[in-house]
Amino acid sequence: MATLSFSINSSRLNTGICVSHKPVSRVGYLRTKVECKESRVGKKPIQVPSNVNLTFDGQFISVKGPLGELSRTYPNDIVIEREESILKVRKAVETRRANEMHGLFRTLIDNMVVGVSKGFEKQLILIGVGYRAQMEGNDLVLFLGFSHPVRMPVPEGLKVKVEENTRVIVSGYNKQSIGEFAAKVRKWRPPEPYKGKGIRYAGEVVRKKEGKAGKKK
Repeated sequence: MATLSFSINSSRLNTGICVSHKPVSRVGYLRTKVECKESRVGKKPIQVPSNVNLTFDGQFISVKGPLGELSRTYPNDIVIEREESILKVRKAVETRRANEMHGLFRTLIDNMVVGVSKGFEKQLILIGVGYRAQMEGNDLVLFLGFSHPVRMPVPEGLKVKVEENTRVIVSGYNKQSIGEFAAKVRKWRPPEPYKGKGIRYAGEVVRKKEGKAGKKK
């Protein structure tokens, strides 16, 4: 009985890839320099009004204006330069973290300058039968269909005004505090998706769902 013999070339398999058998003495790595793009937000200059005073102490910045005073510590990845009535935020090093901090802290510092000079405000609208709000001393009292009214003390540095019993206006010089308090108010009755009842921000778009269709005859 004849025997069949065959050999498989290990250098060329069914994949069609040819593998070299020559020994390699050195493996080289190609290093490329990755340049971080400059943030479009971060490179915008910040206009400082004449009634705002800035104080720098290392990585600490303090902003004082007619409405109040705010301070913040910024990282070593960025540098803040002042040229007369203009602030410029620049990257101290070319790293990914510096690129992230560049636009973020430019926005935070701009909010500080605008806050102490002009201030911010956020409006909330109450929609629903019997939903209303009123101020009692330093407390915001909400009637939202619960068995008891919701009483919320207003944090220091914020002002709350109620118009037409259904519009709550939160104002102040700290944009972060305004947003946090407004979010807590909205959390009591977020707008539901069928009739839109609840507490919503002014200008907020609530997508409504269709209710269950009646039985077809």
